Amino acid sequence: MRKKVTYIIIPLAAFICFAGLLLPARAQTARQETAPVEAKNAITLEECYKLALKQSETLAINREKIREAEAHFTQALGTALPHVSFVRTETLQDTSESSSNKKRSFDQGFAFSQTLFSGFKEFAGMAGSREEVKQRTWEAKRAAQLLFVDVADAFYLLAEIQEDTKAMETTRQALKDRINDLKARVDIGKSRPSEISSTEVQLYTLEAETEAVKSSETVARDLLEFLIGEPVGSLTDDNAKFTLESESVYLRDVLNRPDVLATNYAWQADKKRAYIAKTGFLPSVSLGANSYTHKSSSPRVAWDALLSIDVPIFEGTETAGAVKAANAVARESELSYRRAIRLALVDIHDSYALASAAITRTTTLAKALQSAEQNYALQKEDYKLNLVNNLEVLSAIQDLENTRRGYNNAYYESRRLCWQLRAAGGDIPQVEEAEQKR
Repeated sequence: MRKKVTYIIIPLAAFICFAGLLLPARAQTARQETAPVEAKNAITLEECYKLALKQSETLAINREKIREAEAHFTQALGTALPHVSFVRTETLQDTSESSSNKKRSFDQGFAFSQTLFSGFKEFAGMAGSREEVKQRTWEAKRAAQLLFVDVADAFYLLAEIQEDTKAMETTRQALKDRINDLKARVDIGKSRPSEISSTEVQLYTLEAETEAVKSSETVARDLLEFLIGEPVGSLTDDNAKFTLESESVYLRDVLNRPDVLATNYAWQADKKRAYIAKTGFLPSVSLGANSYTHKSSSPRVAWDALLSIDVPIFEGTETAGAVKAANAVARESELSYRRAIRLALVDIHDSYALASAAITRTTTLAKALQSAEQNYALQKEDYKLNLVNNLEVLSAIQDLENTRRGYNNAYYESRRLCWQLRAAGGDIPQVEEAEQKR
């Protein structure tokens, strides 16, 4: 009976459930662990990421949010600057009972207005807008990091399935060679026909499973093409072998992680808005002036000015309610910031544990793969000497296939988890800003 081994790929568990297919491992020996795949027009992970940066609508939305925040700063600046307008007022007045006797006059000139004091809420508004720009900028950077994780997951998933197909083809060829060898031995009476049948069972089962893997490759390819917006050919992994640092190295910059910084700037912006709400209790002073180019009404002057002082005494509970609401929003932002720090710490800790275990598992399975290869070679030689039977050789083939696929699954899982760990620590490959724009 052929044994079936199922592997779980943690970063893409939801995707695999959706696909409903077995996504086995990469076919590659321990001696070839870091060797890139030789292929024409092969695309690397970094190239996929650059294409995804241009394709992603999420990043485009984040860039528009940055422009929106910059516009808010421009609006806040406008409230602190003087306002100038040209005003013309025409008056049509009836001077007698006759409708034909009408007097027409007009005033026109330049009107100036300037707020002298309003609790400095204009400057608080500008400061809050600057914090909002920083918030949106760091949110965009975090979105780019998460996009890289998605691209890396899809990239290594597709590479794993492609290598798994090669591994299954290698096993298929080994079984076909085994059948040919058995047929020759049956002809001379050294083997039984039942041995051919049992080998064919494994061969046909493997061919059926290969079709399922090929269909999962189509799904994985579609996922990567969706992210980068272009057709995908062969893949090559040009990244060096990961060296896992101590966990403290990844934890030391947790406060500088983009999403943590973004929530901090959001908190600072909300504190500025809370101050703006409090200025509703303060008096306001404004200056208005007019410079006339023509004036028909009385008094006929070239200019006039008006100083206004508005002291709020009682406006119900409107201002008090606005202040309480703004303070509550600021407190919510502070709690979100503290929660973001704790989530980042947990994210780094969990990612480190998973990556460390995956690397250890890969190293152990690399040794198991070498032993499985050696065992298969010895079993073939022993069979030629009639020291073992065909079932033992088939078992060696099966063990080699399972071990190879287990090793390759661990290898690609460790690649994905190491990139997730680096992203959890806020470290991904840097791409020029110009390359991120459409």
